[in-house]
Amino acid sequence: MQKIAIVGLGVIGGSFAKAFKASDSSNYYVMGIDKDQAALDQAMEAGVIAEGEVENETILQRADIVIIALYPENIKEFILQNSDSFKEGAILTETTGIKQYVIDSIVPILPKQVDFIFGHPMAGRESQGFEYSDHTAFIGANYVLTPLASNKPENMEIFKALLKKIGFQRLTQVTPIVHDELIAYTSQLCHCIAAALINSDQPERNTVQFIGDSYRDLTRIAKLNENLWSELMLNNKDVLVQVISEFEAEMTKIKEALLTDNKRELEETFIEATRRRVDLEKNDLMI
Repeated sequence: MQKIAIVGLGVIGGSFAKAFKASDSSNYYVMGIDKDQAALDQAMEAGVIAEGEVENETILQRADIVIIALYPENIKEFILQNSDSFKEGAILTETTGIKQYVIDSIVPILPKQVDFIFGHPMAGRESQGFEYSDHTAFIGANYVLTPLASNKPENMEIFKALLKKIGFQRLTQVTPIVHDELIAYTSQLCHCIAAALINSDQPERNTVQFIGDSYRDLTRIAKLNENLWSELMLNNKDVLVQVISEFEAEMTKIKEALLTDNKRELEETFIEATRRRVDLEKNDLMI
């Protein structure tokens, strides 16, 4: 039986806990560490963790696998506080949406007795907290791994098998730089667009009376955890600013076509957008 410790029982950590129970609870002994006793109580009442602690006392010393679901800035602090507590040979991982910054801050302080595998579950939620966690978010989802040269092949296989077991369909390995470039475009830019769209509304419009699926879909991710997303974006700002500029260039093309009554330019823009969206669907990327 694998002993698993989940650090941070928010929406991602809670989803991991629920996923282990849903997949085959007899194979896992799941423990939780969270500064919020209420989150621990919720997880124990739901039967997804067997025990919990607000500060590590005995859990890390027994855990074969440690999943750290904390904000980027908090991971380093947690490692430093508990560097002597991790079990010899334990596999550690984290779930943040940026990689180069996290790797650069953590690798120099990693205890020698552990193998840290960096990764990113592409299965976030707009709401915060354990009550919004859901193991079905992982079913069919993508998981991006950014392994280190020091990662042991056998530990990589153990971790990959675990991810497959709880529902992740496509496991992709890339460098941290490639990850951050792609996430800036596929995630961070999208959240910026959603925030800018809803913030550009004017109160006198009575928008709520005219909302359809387009507006609902585009603003769904505008419910942002301001602390988390500020950290993610600021620590990936160079790449994010670049993709924002590329997006602005495309919006400018559309604006100029409108100002000049250039119907052909608009048609070509929409034809290209349709082609690209169809290509995504054909390649099964829109999971």
